[in-house]
Amino acid sequence: MKRISILGSTGSIGQNTIDLVRRDPAAFQVVALTGGQNIDQLARDAKELKAEVAVTADDARLDDLRTALKGTKIEAAAGAEALIEAAQRPAHWVMSAIVGSAGLRPGLAALEQGATLALANKESLVAAGPLVMKTARTNGARILPVDSEHSAIFQALRGEDSAAVTRIIITASGGAFRDWPLEDLERATPEQAATHPNWDMGQRITIDSASMFNKALEMIEAREFFGFAPNQIEVLIHPESLVHAMVAYCDGGIIAHVGPHDMRHAIGHAMYWPERYPLPVEQLNLAAVGQLNFHEPDLRRYPVLRLAREVMDERGFSGAIFNAAKERALDHFIAGHIGFCDMCDIVEEVLARLSSEDSLNSAGFTLETVLEADQLARARADDVVKERTR
Repeated sequence: MKRISILGSTGSIGQNTIDLVRRDPAAFQVVALTGGQNIDQLARDAKELKAEVAVTADDARLDDLRTALKGTKIEAAAGAEALIEAAQRPAHWVMSAIVGSAGLRPGLAALEQGATLALANKESLVAAGPLVMKTARTNGARILPVDSEHSAIFQALRGEDSAAVTRIIITASGGAFRDWPLEDLERATPEQAATHPNWDMGQRITIDSASMFNKALEMIEAREFFGFAPNQIEVLIHPESLVHAMVAYCDGGIIAHVGPHDMRHAIGHAMYWPERYPLPVEQLNLAAVGQLNFHEPDLRRYPVLRLAREVMDERGFSGAIFNAAKERALDHFIAGHIGFCDMCDIVEEVLARLSSEDSLNSAGFTLETVLEADQLARARADDVVKERTR
């Protein structure tokens, strides 16, 4: 029986992971579940799956969690340090699905105890790719990708010589605004941006899809995880979202991973790897699909893809700065302080301002300095927003 923990269990990825555990209960023993504000869901899942510990990231909700778990033997804990302690509990496999840079330290803690880390938290590799990969190597741990695109690349590379790869092609749906006139984007609202044409995801990641920030993060993540050069990583708009990624080889062949809009495929592949196991996902009828469409992204509509290339070239702290500034810009857009198109401009401005930051340029690349870069970028993003809204 495989001991597993699910970090971010109340979110979309976490709930899909729990669905698979529920369908194969004899295969898994749940060690830890962690969540945020949804205490009722966290407690229900912990009781159903007989978890050893349930953790909420919010210190103020500890009493609520304890009350919800009353009468059980499940431990209740809260706060950032409790999340790390949960990740450190001995487990064979840990799902890293905490959203944003908050997932970095728990993910590293899981790797330090030698667990296989199923990585859905792309921000970890974007902000601290060299540190994450080094931690895995040092502790004999393995990282398995859970983003649908990176799982697809991982599967298309299986058994192949990476030296024969010429291109990695990541697909993108184009998000909510792929067919909008460019002049209308400035007036787009958070509610409009949070409606995805294909996938059922949370608010933040769906808005990131509309702006293509999500795809920019995936480009950087692919650079860090697979080690390919920036000029080998491409993005194509694919409205059907059935081809998740493609790998092109030197002999002219392209291996594509095709599958339904269901995150349980990528999650299940990581859960049962290196075996393949029957999963409750749709078997595609390609005759019914009829056709698949692809086209180049318009950088006027998605300027953040240009920024992603600059970050891949620059490396260092630029990934941490990019991600943190993006998170704060998204906060301000959701709050109505800035427009949809302002988000990319704010991130670009923060990258420019911090490129000459002496405290970063003279620092080594450690967890502490990555977190310092993260905090500096958030503060600078807030400064830029204030300047723009005076």
